[in-house]
Amino acid sequence: MDWNEIQNFSSNIVFGILLIAMIIYWINLALFRDSTLLTQIGRFSTLIANLLLFFILCSRWVVAGYFPLSNLYESLLFLTWTLLTVYLYIETKTKSKLIGSTLIPVALLINGFANLTLSPEMQKSSPLVPALQSNWLMMHVSMMLLSYGTLIMGSLLCILFLVISRNKDVNLKLIDDSSLSLYNIMLDYYETKLLSPSTEISEFGKLKLLQSIDNWSYRIIGLGFPFLTIGIISGGIWANEAWGSYWSWDPKETWALITWLVFATYLHARITKGWEGKKTAILGGLGFFVIWICYLGVNFLGKGLHSYGWLS
Repeated sequence: MDWNEIQNFSSNIVFGILLIAMIIYWINLALFRDSTLLTQIGRFSTLIANLLLFFILCSRWVVAGYFPLSNLYESLLFLTWTLLTVYLYIETKTKSKLIGSTLIPVALLINGFANLTLSPEMQKSSPLVPALQSNWLMMHVSMMLLSYGTLIMGSLLCILFLVISRNKDVNLKLIDDSSLSLYNIMLDYYETKLLSPSTEISEFGKLKLLQSIDNWSYRIIGLGFPFLTIGIISGGIWANEAWGSYWSWDPKETWALITWLVFATYLHARITKGWEGKKTAILGGLGFFVIWICYLGVNFLGKGLHSYGWLS
């Protein structure tokens, strides 16, 4: 068994583990009351999957001799690893099962696309084309994928806000900042639903949940935006070295700029205009679809300078 077979086998195991973890999180969420055993099993399963992804990426780095971000398959694995790493950190801080229930299905779909859709030839490591033989490969591509991972997570929480609020305007200023963790807020909300209390108590629990989701989406997008900015700047410098131009209006570059503008608008609206709730959630939710167009959509065209190592 060679390294490619070991890596593919490990990646298939990751898919199975994520599928089991997703089922566990959904069952735990449906129980309304938190099950400590299910939570620990789900978190441990995700941690094992994350470590396996780390092993796959490191082994490809050692065997191929370059940072494993040269083709679509490797970038999908790196994106999955980024999503799971950020998720594990945030779940440790919030003690929330809602984030895992939302994010793990996305990570499962990404890993499934890499394993089940891409051909074996596209999954193999191959020699770098001349344009990719640069030290900027690690800087530019890693920053872009780190930004994709964090921004996808933040925008998913924006979509979750819209779903829970049923796309209605919610005045989050009606309650003060709470010291409750997101987990305790969810528990209060679901317990009040289960016990059928007065409408006022139930709505107050829902409002606290929405406020926490809104705050976390803002913080995560605020983390991902600098990564995106650094990635675009480093990409311009690399492009000048490789092709003699900082900017060529390549489809990938154009959509990266659109992605940057969407999230810049989101942060501008929150910081300077004081927007929150539904209006910023719509902007963040829009960013979710823009990111996927930038990351995968333009590559299916097979056009432009960024067709190297992707789909052509």
